[in-house]
Amino acid sequence: MQLLLCSLAVLGLFVSSSSSEGSVDPSPNSKVAQLLLSKQVQNKYLVEGMDIVVKYGIYNIGDLPAVDVSVSEMGFPDDSFDVASGQTSFKLDRIPPHSNNTHALVVRPKKFGYFNFTSAEVKYRVSEEADDIVQVGLSSDPGHGVIISLKNYDKQFSAHILDWIAFAVITLPPLAVPFMLWYSSKSKYESIMKGSKKD
Repeated sequence: MQLLLCSLAVLGLFVSSSSSEGSVDPSPNSKVAQLLLSKQVQNKYLVEGMDIVVKYGIYNIGDLPAVDVSVSEMGFPDDSFDVASGQTSFKLDRIPPHSNNTHALVVRPKKFGYFNFTSAEVKYRVSEEADDIVQVGLSSDPGHGVIISLKNYDKQFSAHILDWIAFAVITLPPLAVPFMLWYSSKSKYESIMKGSKKD
């Protein structure tokens, strides 16, 4: 019981401290921009050395345009990923009310293993008049993902052409030898039958 009361008190302090100084009232009556940022990994399989497409969707559910929008992605460190296409940080001048914007980022993992895909950060002004109020938010969190090695991926999903050629070479003699014996006996039988018909 005491643990529950302590955790409620800490939660109350956190909420009261986060709602003071420079924040915006998100009530339905307030006329401000409110952005939602989603981050989605589009690939079914995450493979070492192959492209991973990350899609960002920014939705303005507020009644005013969001101004000076900047999105920063710190979740793909340089020692683990190469950026193949797109930008890890990008800016938009404005997002009109009740509209959306998308951005795609393509990265290539340098190594395989478990990886935690963290949230991206969005900063924006809630209206054109509010120069001093900057709202900060986080995107949705894709969570943990497994990046498999290219060797294991090829083993499971490649065409296995060399394997099929080896299979054909191995299975050809057991099929060819009985066929040759049958053809030889058939030819002998036909020649005997032709010889007996002439007599």
